[in-house]
Amino acid sequence: MSAGIVIIGGGVAGVRTANLLAARLPAARAHIRLLDAGGRHAYQPAWPSVALDGADPGRFSRDVRSLLHPRVDPVLDEARRLDPTAGKVWLESGATMSYDYAVLATGTRIDRDAVPGLEEGTHDCYSVEGALRLREALGSFAGGTVVVGIAGVPYPCPPAPVEFALRLDEWLRRRGLRDRTAMRYLSPLNRAFPIEGPSREIEPILEERGIAVHTFVNVEEVDPAGRRLYSLEGESFDYDLAVLVPPHRGSRLVTDSGLGDPGGWVPTDPASLKVRGYDRLFALGDATDLPISKAGSTAHFEAGVVAEQVAAAIEGREPDPDAGTYRGRVVCFLGVGRGRTAVIQFDADHPPHLSGPSRLWTAARRAFRAAYWRTMRTGLAFRAQRLLPRGPR
Repeated sequence: MSAGIVIIGGGVAGVRTANLLAARLPAARAHIRLLDAGGRHAYQPAWPSVALDGADPGRFSRDVRSLLHPRVDPVLDEARRLDPTAGKVWLESGATMSYDYAVLATGTRIDRDAVPGLEEGTHDCYSVEGALRLREALGSFAGGTVVVGIAGVPYPCPPAPVEFALRLDEWLRRRGLRDRTAMRYLSPLNRAFPIEGPSREIEPILEERGIAVHTFVNVEEVDPAGRRLYSLEGESFDYDLAVLVPPHRGSRLVTDSGLGDPGGWVPTDPASLKVRGYDRLFALGDATDLPISKAGSTAHFEAGVVAEQVAAAIEGREPDPDAGTYRGRVVCFLGVGRGRTAVIQFDADHPPHLSGPSRLWTAARRAFRAAYWRTMRTGLAFRAQRLLPRGPR
């Protein structure tokens, strides 16, 4: 009798896990279903291009069914509640789904209401709707004070706000507006970038571009009418245009099922990616409470670990100690403008390491974007991690 596997979420984490399991487990061993409410898979790193470059958002979204291995059964419905003890999922349609193994690839949800005035008074690029709204605002921007920053942690893609500030700087220069614009970057930490080592290399670039960095700024409230931000630390910042990363939370499914911490993040074993307290429930990608980058590469690398863990359990063997253990591997691009890109990479054995910036990494990034849809089936198209130093240091 084949084991029932349910994967909840059609993002990078869910699609990659489903495809890996389908490739290694025959139908006689496993019935694999992927559950996704919207049925669309988006390449989210492209949303800033929609705002700044006028890119067509339709280019960066596909029917999730087109990305799945033929042996994965897509179910276009929303999971409302999950009971790991009973091995059952309740769906929005009223149906229920039983399983032997479940994978939570539920990602994040935006919680703009967590900061009063944020939705009415600021912009962001964390949804296609937000990117289109920002594009409209930029179309009428004629100069003034621009504030870019972070209104809540954790958030997906740690390099995104710094990269956006640098891209916006170039956008303003191309339009002859930079001399009429003051730019400020607000960080809730004691540095511009979440990771200390790369931040030491990134902050001089921001300074060179005339972007003032303000640290220890935790946005508490936004006054849309007065165009002013207020921080928990007692500071205030006037603006003509504010682009802030909104607060993010774990999915409502996790919260409603009683599986998450107060933020809705799933307590997850950092090595096996099992949900703590359960042998047949796994979590990966942005959904976990792991203190690592919520990034597409994180989900991609974690997918192989979950696939090995589940396959080993179904085949009645011990997981391979290498393939079945996540070691905190992350690779992130960071565009710094002027045609150059850096790569930030690290794992449990190596501290964060910044390669570049260089035009070579810009070319690699473009190649990855061009091959993105194929990588959902076949895996990452290049091995940036080979540049990590050998052995711990």
